[in-house]
Amino acid sequence: MPPFVPIADKIVDAILASNPTLAAETGDHRFDDRLPDFSADTVAADVAMLRDAANALSEVEVDTLDRAEQVDHEVLTALVDRSLFELTEVRDHEWDPLRHNPGMLLHGLLSRPFAPADVRLLSLTGRLSAVPDALSTARATLRDMPRIHAETAVGQFLGTAELVRSELPTLLAESPGLRGEVEPAAREAVRALEEFAEWLRAGLREETGPGRDPRLGRRLWEARLWHTLDTELSAAQVLDRAWDTLDRTIEELRAASVALIGGPATDETVRQALDRLAADHPDNSTIVALAERTLTEATDFVRQQDLVTILDDPCVIAEMPEFARGVAIAYCDPPGPLETAAVPTFYCIAPTPADWSAQQVESFYREYNNHLIRNLTVHEAMPGHFLQLAHARRYRGSTRVRSLGWSGPFVEGWAVYAEEMMVGLGFGGLPVRIQQLKMRLRMCLNAILDQLVHCEQMPEAEAMALMTERTFQEEGEAAGKWRRVLLTSTQLSTYFVGYTEVAGVAALRPEGTSVRQWHDAMLAHGSPPPRHLRTLLGV
Repeated sequence: MPPFVPIADKIVDAILASNPTLAAETGDHRFDDRLPDFSADTVAADVAMLRDAANALSEVEVDTLDRAEQVDHEVLTALVDRSLFELTEVRDHEWDPLRHNPGMLLHGLLSRPFAPADVRLLSLTGRLSAVPDALSTARATLRDMPRIHAETAVGQFLGTAELVRSELPTLLAESPGLRGEVEPAAREAVRALEEFAEWLRAGLREETGPGRDPRLGRRLWEARLWHTLDTELSAAQVLDRAWDTLDRTIEELRAASVALIGGPATDETVRQALDRLAADHPDNSTIVALAERTLTEATDFVRQQDLVTILDDPCVIAEMPEFARGVAIAYCDPPGPLETAAVPTFYCIAPTPADWSAQQVESFYREYNNHLIRNLTVHEAMPGHFLQLAHARRYRGSTRVRSLGWSGPFVEGWAVYAEEMMVGLGFGGLPVRIQQLKMRLRMCLNAILDQLVHCEQMPEAEAMALMTERTFQEEGEAAGKWRRVLLTSTQLSTYFVGYTEVAGVAALRPEGTSVRQWHDAMLAHGSPPPRHLRTLLGV
């Protein structure tokens, strides 16, 4: 039987070479001058490579491997199978224009000083030079786009053009001798990005119908869910558990609201409590400073409670770039596990769109009030994504598999578990606990909407009522979530499923092991699916 480690290394290299986006996310800079190639010939070659990889992995004698390598074998097999499924079954590069946006790949070279300016500029020139051909391929490939994806893509592609115009001069000032190479490529890239956005606009104007239904349908959605979650739970079990947890959380929220303002344990009392908390909120000019302050508060609390080892990696809180807006309110963008330079994690928050009315802005910040931002910072940064991913980057095994085969359910599950752990110990007092319970309702509803919208054609009005009436979301947040559930599929289920599984592992802390020791142990193996974490911890 062939040895696993050299096979794994060969497959990892092939996957990274075929996927510049994944390579950038993992911190492998060998392919920094490339963009993804979605031409038919290249996609066919990638499929052939992945099928060869699957065959090679199937020939490995798994029983001869140690525990860590057995997990790596399963993780790599799952990654290969998922990639094949996406390219051959979902094929969203043929209908989702957002897949063709080079913004994040350009942003990584512009914003992270992992190498001297001249090195990054040479890579950037390669990527900028590739933009016109990549978008020409996109025009030839994209068919029957969902209207909501095309509308969102217009803003994102224009945001990418503005990113190049506004941020490239700063980097060029550090290496002005490269202007003659970089600036012509940048001009052509900006032109191509703007023309692509106008092409999308023209298509939206000319369409007589809504375009392709963004809902995947049950067969495809359930298959994608299986690949996304890597869990033993069925879709039906996920839905049943989400409804049950939602009902129990509403009862907890009613009790917490009574503790805050008094009165009977009713939905009306919940609304009154939330109204009181919503009045204390930031605005577009103060939200980043508030997030910075809450990061300091959360870090101090984690240290005082001795919950998990705090690492000295830098975290920069910033306004979300325009090219990334339109899907989520916030995200954590860390350096990859293979990154060798000391570069920061970005915790980005989106301000409200410039064309929103005063009423829409007020609704948004009533939802993202001061107390909820504290809980959001726990999730996105401390001790959530930022700290967990910093620990994960320190894992080194006999292969690089876990550097690119990370689990969304583990990453999101840890962040939601961190929220509950922090409020359970008193972080932010009763106001943050109430907001965290509201976020738990949102987490349950994420999984419910994900399934009912994509599999059972739940209409917008019914989804909005669930969000605004049953789970107390502000109108603006509910509208944004409706967009997100149409723009994505299965990712919204990772929060609920991941939380239940990560919390289950946390509850198995051995007697005599401190909370910090157990949490450090949970975070010491990269970001594997929770079922593999149980194996690695021997529980």
